[in-house]
Amino acid sequence: MTTISSDEAYRQAGVDLKSAEAVVDIARHAAGQTSKPWLLGGIGGFSGAFEIPEGYRQPVLLCACDGVGTKLKLAFEANKHDTVGIDLVAMSVNDILVNGGEPLVFLDYLATQKIQGAQLQQILNGIAEGCQQANCALIGGETAEMPGFYAKDEYDLAGFCVGVAEKANLYPRKDQTKAGDVLIGLASSGLHSNGYSLVRKILFSDHQLDLSAHVPELGGTLADVLLTPTRIYVQSVLSILKQLPDAVHAMVHVTGGGFYDNIPRVLTPELSAEIDASSWQSPAIFPYLQTLGNLSNEAMWHTFNCGIGYILAVDAGQAQAVLDAFDRHTDEKAAIIGRLVPAQGQSKVIIQ
Repeated sequence: MTTISSDEAYRQAGVDLKSAEAVVDIARHAAGQTSKPWLLGGIGGFSGAFEIPEGYRQPVLLCACDGVGTKLKLAFEANKHDTVGIDLVAMSVNDILVNGGEPLVFLDYLATQKIQGAQLQQILNGIAEGCQQANCALIGGETAEMPGFYAKDEYDLAGFCVGVAEKANLYPRKDQTKAGDVLIGLASSGLHSNGYSLVRKILFSDHQLDLSAHVPELGGTLADVLLTPTRIYVQSVLSILKQLPDAVHAMVHVTGGGFYDNIPRVLTPELSAEIDASSWQSPAIFPYLQTLGNLSNEAMWHTFNCGIGYILAVDAGQAQAVLDAFDRHTDEKAAIIGRLVPAQGQSKVIIQ
């Protein structure tokens, strides 16, 4: 009886070991773009090691994990994979930022039916770009080839981030958050990575639109607009927290669940948030979806960020200083979008 090698056995099962080995080189190159002084060792070990940067008296480690969701379906259909890696990083690092954390390291998990070098290169380049935007290091990850489990040319992504904050500087500061605090919103880049199951239903199931079609109202193709990566707020917000350490009382990352689900997560029972919806202009994709989907205002606020990706609750006396600091030192579009008020019954978020 003729025996077969492990390479051949795996090949017959649908797994290419040589392609799997090549992944390490691609990952090592991507990670090399994000190297930081607190790393110990590099890509290729059984785990990634890092030190907590100096200067913390009582360091607290913060952890977050997330994925990209069904936005990936659009990347598959458009054969465009260079932005979803940024989304992957953004969803975790922005969450860590809410607690005042500085992202330190990031790991990714990619599972696919068959590893494709060009596709993988785009994904990892996007992850490296997201890590650079967040000033954290890509410390490792896992790529799994799983024939028979995923559809041809498709994959799934998960991301994991560890950050650090000084224990005394953790947010939200619920003992300081109070009625009268001003809400400053930072503009989103578009849909970010939330609500895409509904987006796909409206655009492609209900209206059978072409992903590659140019839409005048949006100023580009649907693919370009829908695959715009999530904005990463880390460096700009951390700079504000360092410049004005007593100004900010709480922060919100507006992700899945929109305004109605995310803002209450940082409020005490005694507080509600009043939002002035006329205080900023939403990107065109939001009214476009609302019209095509015949969606109520409540559905929009409960599903999407509607143009505001991050919110800071700020002491009223320092609100202008915070706005000025964003204007002088960052490229964020910041605006006052509301304020905190005494609790309004069961309504934690009132949008006017």
